Amino acid sequence: MPSESTASPSVLMLIAGAKGAIGTTVALAAVQLRKDPAPVLSGLTTAQRFADLGDPAHIAVAGWDKLQTPIAEALRRHGVLPESLWQEHAPFLSQIEIRSAPPEAALLSDQVEAIQGDMRHFLARWPSAQPVLVNLLPAAWDIAQLHRLETLDEMLKVSAPLPDLAYVLAAVLSDIPVVNFTPNTVEFPVVCREARRRGVPLAGRDGKTGQTYLKVVLASALKARSLYVDGWYSLNILGNADGRNLMDPDRACGKLANKTQLLDEILGYKVGEAYGESSHKVHIDYYPPRGDAKEAWDVIDFKGIFGLPMSLRLNLQGRDSILAAPMAIDLARWAAALKKAGIGGPIPELGFYFKKAVGDDAPLTFQEQLAALDRLEQKIRGERK
Repeated sequence: MPSESTASPSVLMLIAGAKGAIGTTVALAAVQLRKDPAPVLSGLTTAQRFADLGDPAHIAVAGWDKLQTPIAEALRRHGVLPESLWQEHAPFLSQIEIRSAPPEAALLSDQVEAIQGDMRHFLARWPSAQPVLVNLLPAAWDIAQLHRLETLDEMLKVSAPLPDLAYVLAAVLSDIPVVNFTPNTVEFPVVCREARRRGVPLAGRDGKTGQTYLKVVLASALKARSLYVDGWYSLNILGNADGRNLMDPDRACGKLANKTQLLDEILGYKVGEAYGESSHKVHIDYYPPRGDAKEAWDVIDFKGIFGLPMSLRLNLQGRDSILAAPMAIDLARWAAALKKAGIGGPIPELGFYFKKAVGDDAPLTFQEQLAALDRLEQKIRGERK
């Protein structure tokens, strides 16, 4: 196997929640890219994009987490990858710097200040790389009061808010692009206004990794054929920390809303309108034996001409973090390219990657999302000329 490349990284992924299942998978992918890129590069949608960002295999990772255990031990605990795939990379994994998360009970202003200090440290270590904050924190409660705050000063005085917000604000105020891969709302009016004013790209919300990705594809295909969707039942079973976390109804509500709303938006009507209630059902169950290898079942009832019923069954046996990690890397490269092109604020054109894209007039159908990506790439090229 080739030795690790010593070239300077083109993108620096600053990961909030770096020792979670997705974060550790991203870390291993970054190390693998440096040593033997083919197994990871083949799964990136941006591998052939943004040549002027530099080699897509040259990515550095740093970040924050509550856990004090080494990354290799976190990898072992999550069980996403067999030890045979990462054991030889353990010495390189140990060199990835993960700092302690700031105390969540502190004022938001104090958390932001601490994180900004860490960011300056990381940037001093990789001065030539474009930093991007990638939020991989667990699902959290939505805090209504944050939507009502009108100024940055008001927001910074809040005590013990959504943990994600400290990282997002620290990034925006440091002119660092943000990728919000979580279902947590961070695109509050104050945040969006600051991102626009500073020209900082803001991409999110809720990475569309498996079942929902296929739901968008199938719903778009049914719509294109003028087949009427009468009902859609979705079941997810997964046994990782995300699955356990989503057993809390308050934490799960955001993800469930993101999963359900997009179907009506794509189709242009409410599924179940003939019954006077929604017939789009989405359930998430924590099932420990599955671990990170989640399973998703979909039952789709639809009608053709004369109103005659038909049905489709879909069973996905996926690997949650294996699907998510390359998307996080792709999004970091998109965000870096956007920042370099001087394009900031919410980026709805990245809806291909998310269940609920931030920004106005986000593309809805699969066809529209692919077209939006092409237009966005052309815009990036045009802004650089």
